[in-house]
Amino acid sequence: MTTFIQLHLLTAYAPSNLNRDDTGRPKTAIMGGVERLRVSSQSLKRAWRTSETFSALLNGHIGARTRRLGREIYQQLLSGGVAEDAALSIAGNIAGKLGAIKKDKNATPIQSLDIEQLVHISPEERSRINQLVNELITTQREPKEDELNIKQLLGEQAQGVDIALFGRMLASNPEFNVEAACQVAHALGVSAVAVEEDFFTAVDDLNRKDEDAGSAHMGEQGFASALLYSYICISRDLLLQNLNGDEALLERTLRALTETAITVSPTGKQNSFASRAYASYVLAEKGECQPRSLSVAFFNPVRGEDQLMQAMTSLQQQYQKFARAYDMHSELYQLNVENGEGTLAGLLDFVAK
Repeated sequence: MTTFIQLHLLTAYAPSNLNRDDTGRPKTAIMGGVERLRVSSQSLKRAWRTSETFSALLNGHIGARTRRLGREIYQQLLSGGVAEDAALSIAGNIAGKLGAIKKDKNATPIQSLDIEQLVHISPEERSRINQLVNELITTQREPKEDELNIKQLLGEQAQGVDIALFGRMLASNPEFNVEAACQVAHALGVSAVAVEEDFFTAVDDLNRKDEDAGSAHMGEQGFASALLYSYICISRDLLLQNLNGDEALLERTLRALTETAITVSPTGKQNSFASRAYASYVLAEKGECQPRSLSVAFFNPVRGEDQLMQAMTSLQQQYQKFARAYDMHSELYQLNVENGEGTLAGLLDFVAK
């Protein structure tokens, strides 16, 4: 049976604009007949995997998502003394094995090295490509056909922790796809929200006091405040498989993801709102039962003055309702900042053991 780790988070955000839509307005969703503040799972995952916390805890094991690998190879070849035409040819040949090269008749030769879609490359794979490039620089030659074999470039299995957690899809080489071991729900407000608009002006500091120049700029930006419910589900067994059976790295990854998820906020409009927040409550589950979100606890929006306490109670009660109805019980750990129950260290030990 598969072991699942499930994290249920409640994080309170003061007025902010964590994740914007195409109009600059905070993202929302209708749930239970009312509008809720929403932060997309894509926004959450990017904030986590690019954070200093995640990088420090998993240094050397994090890959990169890019379309510009061909440009990087090209610059590496030029720096090694390879002629420009040869560098363009080699870089294009290598990049073209990882994905379809972008076709644009107006693109410069360097822009024509870009891959159409983002490719997630692990540190081990980047190192393997670097070795090939350095060999070509040393020998001043074009790569041989077998050196451009995709299995030579990417290897049998990526071990980047971000790929292991969040998966990878290579449309041109589906055999190197990686199934995500971690599923992340969109974070949703537990109560109804009213998105407001902040009208602002900027004044030219060099305006003369005797001049009535008015503002140099006027604008508006949306903001909202909410207590967000977040849900994360991790297949421990699949994560271990994606990490090639490395138990030590598995433990580091689980600790890093958990700490990052409860302490790192999305980066949207941080300079304007300083909307950094830690989770006030975490309910962690571990077991072999089929996982499920507890979002139904908030289909009826939380109302009243003490929304945090109400939300925590609703989550706990919803867990008990499911456990009683389906006779499915998991190991539990609670981090409750408000009443002093649990610690970050205790939570990390629970999810990693």
